[in-house]
Amino acid sequence: MARVEKSRVLWAASRPAQLLLIAGVYVLGVKIADASGVTVSLAALVVGLGVLLPIAVSVHYANEYADYETDALTDRTPFSGGSGALPASGLDRRVVRRAAVWLLAFGLGLALLFTASGVLPPVALALLALIAVFGWQYSLGPLELAWRGWGELDNAALGGLVLPVYGAAVVGGPLGHVALASIPFFLVVLLNLFATQWPDREADAAVGKNTLAVQWPRQRLRAVYVSVALLAAVAVVVLQPTVLPRPVALASVVAAPLLVVGALGYTRRHVPWLTVTAMVTLALAQFAAWCWVAV
Repeated sequence: MARVEKSRVLWAASRPAQLLLIAGVYVLGVKIADASGVTVSLAALVVGLGVLLPIAVSVHYANEYADYETDALTDRTPFSGGSGALPASGLDRRVVRRAAVWLLAFGLGLALLFTASGVLPPVALALLALIAVFGWQYSLGPLELAWRGWGELDNAALGGLVLPVYGAAVVGGPLGHVALASIPFFLVVLLNLFATQWPDREADAAVGKNTLAVQWPRQRLRAVYVSVALLAAVAVVVLQPTVLPRPVALASVVAAPLLVVGALGYTRRHVPWLTVTAMVTLALAQFAAWCWVAV
C-alpha cells in the first residue's frame, strides 16, 4: 500500500495538466519555426519533447518539496496551491526531492547523449539547461526566486519565452523571431502568475514566502495587471504583420474579453479561472493561426 500511495503522490505532484500545457507551448514554438520556412524533423520534435518532460517534472517536484508548508495551509483551487497530494498523503516530503534529483539527472543526461549524437542542437541543450536551473531556482536556494518576489517573472519568462524558443531551437528555427513572436503570450503568462499567486497569499505570508501578492497592496496589483494586459495588446499590434502575421494577430483577440473580465475580478475572486482560461485560449488560438499560416 505504501508503494501505491507513493506512486499516486508522484503522479499528482507531476501536475499532468501543466505538463500537457508545457508540451503544447513547446509545439507552438516548433510551429512558429515551421511557419518561418524551417523543415521540421519528427525525430527531433519527439526527442526535444522527450528530454524536456523529465526536467519539467523535476521542476514540479522541486516546487512541491519547497512549498510543502504553504500547500498544507492554503485553500487550494484547481489552479493554485500545488497538487496538494504530498501534504494530504502524510509521506515524507523528501520522497519528491529524491525523485526530482533523479529525473533532473536523467533528463539532462539524455539531452547530453542526443546532443553528442547530433540529434539535439547545442543551443537547444543550453536552453534546456536554462529551464532546469531557473525552474529549480524558482523554489529552491540559493536564489529562491518565488520567495523573494521574482518568481512571477522567472516562471513567465521560462514558460512564455524560453519554452517556445527551445521548441524552435530543437528544429533549427529562427530563435530571435520566435522570441519576438512569443512576447504577447509571455505577458499573458505573467498575468496568469499574478492571478494564481493571489489565492495563496495568506499561506505564503505565514511561511515567509514573499510573492508579489504578499508584498504589494491590492491597488498596485490591479494596476500592474491592467498595465501588463494593455502591454500585451500593444505588442500584438506593433508586432504585426512582420513578426505576427495578421491571422495570428486576429486570433489573439479571442483572449481579450477574458482578460478584461479577469482584470475586473482580480484580487476580488478567489479562483483565478478567467486569467488561466485566457492564457490557454491564447495559446490554442495562436497555434491554430500559425498552423493556418504554415499551410
